[in-house]
Amino acid sequence: MQKNIQGRMVPKQGLLRPALVAAMLAGTALTAPMLTPAFAQSYSFSSVRVEGNATIETATVLSYLKIPRGAEISAAALNDAYQRLVDSGLFESVEIAPQGNELLVKVVEYPTISIVNFEGNKRLKDEDLAGIAKSQSRRVYSPSQAEADAAAIAEAYRLQGRMAATVDPRIIRRDGNRVDLVFEITEGKVVEIERLSFNGNRAFSDRRLRQVLQTKQAGLLRTFIQRDTFVAERLDLDKQLLRDFYLSRGYADVQVLDASSDIARERDAYFVTFSIREGQSFNIGKVDTVSEIEGVDAAEFEAVQRIRSGETWSPALIDNNVTRMENLALRKGLNFVRIDPRIVKNERDGTLDVQFAIVRGEKVFVERIDIEGNTTTLDQVIRRQFRTVEGDPFNPREIRQSAERIRALGFFKDAQVNAEPGSSSDQVVVNVDVEEQPTGSLSLGASYSVSDGVGLNVGFAESNFLGRGQSISANITSGTDSNSASFSFAEPAFLGRDVALKFSSAYRETNNQNAAYNTQSINITPALEFPISELGRLETRFSFAQSTLSGVDDTDSSQILTRDQDRGTITTSALGYTFSYDTRISGVNPKGGILLRFSQDFAGLGGNDTYLLTSGLALAENKILKEEVTVRAVFEGGALAMLGDDPSRVTNRFFGNNKIRGFESNGIGPRDLNAPNEDALGGNLYAVARFEAEFPLGLPEEYGINGGLFLDIGSVWSLDDTDGGAAGGQAVDDAFHLRSSIGFSVFWDTPIGPLRFNFSKALVKQDYDREQAFDLTISTKF
Repeated sequence: MQKNIQGRMVPKQGLLRPALVAAMLAGTALTAPMLTPAFAQSYSFSSVRVEGNATIETATVLSYLKIPRGAEISAAALNDAYQRLVDSGLFESVEIAPQGNELLVKVVEYPTISIVNFEGNKRLKDEDLAGIAKSQSRRVYSPSQAEADAAAIAEAYRLQGRMAATVDPRIIRRDGNRVDLVFEITEGKVVEIERLSFNGNRAFSDRRLRQVLQTKQAGLLRTFIQRDTFVAERLDLDKQLLRDFYLSRGYADVQVLDASSDIARERDAYFVTFSIREGQSFNIGKVDTVSEIEGVDAAEFEAVQRIRSGETWSPALIDNNVTRMENLALRKGLNFVRIDPRIVKNERDGTLDVQFAIVRGEKVFVERIDIEGNTTTLDQVIRRQFRTVEGDPFNPREIRQSAERIRALGFFKDAQVNAEPGSSSDQVVVNVDVEEQPTGSLSLGASYSVSDGVGLNVGFAESNFLGRGQSISANITSGTDSNSASFSFAEPAFLGRDVALKFSSAYRETNNQNAAYNTQSINITPALEFPISELGRLETRFSFAQSTLSGVDDTDSSQILTRDQDRGTITTSALGYTFSYDTRISGVNPKGGILLRFSQDFAGLGGNDTYLLTSGLALAENKILKEEVTVRAVFEGGALAMLGDDPSRVTNRFFGNNKIRGFESNGIGPRDLNAPNEDALGGNLYAVARFEAEFPLGLPEEYGINGGLFLDIGSVWSLDDTDGGAAGGQAVDDAFHLRSSIGFSVFWDTPIGPLRFNFSKALVKQDYDREQAFDLTISTKF
């Protein structure tokens, strides 16, 4: 090898070039009486002498030559021996020269790498690049490997959108046949996606379809967002996401024809266009069930269906019903029964007739389940996502659903589940290949809310603790008016079953948070959660809590609060449950669904507080106007019923905070107007109805900013103790007084989380209520 003017390694020509070796060998045969044609030249060597090898054994050189001693070889064979030695990658240059009965081999070894350096890199750290490059210190330098490393590093930059990145390997020669290998990197700028557009879409706008894609346009926060970086491999996923989007809305014939990408002339931006052929949307037509297995009654299977004529057709709707019917077959002990959905298209009236056929499937068993790629996650975490074990009948549908459950864990960057033939024709092997991704986070930052003021918070969260699939989190927040700490732990498969074991604890103290008193509370709650139906879950829990009220001003505060304070520390021991029913998790209606939640806690198993706390929530949401607008209605309420002689205390009562917008924290509800500070007392009952719509504002969607309108109606009322201690024993007004407000919201999806800015106006209120025209919160998803 030789250096060129840039210092890069280039091949040095040996004595024998492959194309001319025959002629040159012929020329070296000085003892021959006459010049013979190269193809007729032959040689026989009694010895081979190797020169120039310092670290590589002579035997290694001979093993590549493969020239038998004393045997006659042709010029072509000698040329092949030379080429094998060159291709070994061990030598910088190679020369071979026949000298009578001896073959002289001169080699120059490649130098040893002293150090590997990276220069010019800022976006990728040295340790990251060292993991990509295979050239390492104290190993023999290979120009081909250095070039391969340079290409791999450039590819890593390309995946980050830096298409103009260049990587040049350089060497610096040192004494002792050593070199320093330096990768000179020019990172270039990130090539972002300037525009995502669509051709052929009629039913949905470009704005709506962009929300489906994983790839995003570069926008206002392009410095922080990486999904706007062009990655060619991501386009295939986007095409599948688009297809799934249309299929779930009844477009059975949809085709995503192409995804083309064009780079700007300045090579600083991409323009991506998806071509779509929508077809028409179909509804479910006639539905029936037939049995092709003797002795199997189709009526029993038809009874478990949840599909009706007139519904929008979707693959999820069909799969859900097939799964119900196949589960019924398993419960009845019918193995190797398959449900075949047979679809008949009626294009004239836009319907699809569905016939579920009960047929006999092939007798194939699961031989084994092989899992690879899980360096952190335990095998059992992946295996429990399968409803099938070794030896069970093979069900392709169940394997696909298991793959979806594995991906839904969020532990893996990629998860592939495939079935391959086993050791016999009636056996299959299920192969699971996963790629781990980080599942933990550590946060340190500041927060702000109108009610709590400015706060500092430290948080840690891990969703795959020790690779066991367990989640753990801890948070500490210190604010102007409050301090809090919380810890939670969850085991999603307690005792290997679909039972979640949960544990949470929290500590909170407030200091004059819109009230002339302080509170301190601690709560510890273990719980078990498990499914009781396809869409319903039940949580049972035990909770232990202590609360203390202090800092009540005897002069300015209500006598009700003074009496609450005199009760000292209240200890509560309670059993409770929460039932939830959520149709959104089925995926049948991608436009929305309903959520029902009902909970009760009975306190009185210990401690000095006895009550029944009941709360409920009902939510319904749907997307309208070509799914551009989301409408939502939420109905929520709660009741605190004291079962002993003691009245409720302010630390247990409802205040309606964040329930009715347009009012401050502790801004509504019963209030002692005879007390100078008119502190809010809270209520034993509350009820709220909230109606809102979320819609685009016409801004570029890559900014992540939408608008909303809302109307809130509700109240907080009812007290056990209404004696405020005023002259003449005048009672506190704890009657039901309706409040309402309207407002406008701005939703902003930022890298630190979804923010919501509320601008409110109270319509119906009491004179003593405290209004709040502006509020900034984290956007909540039920």
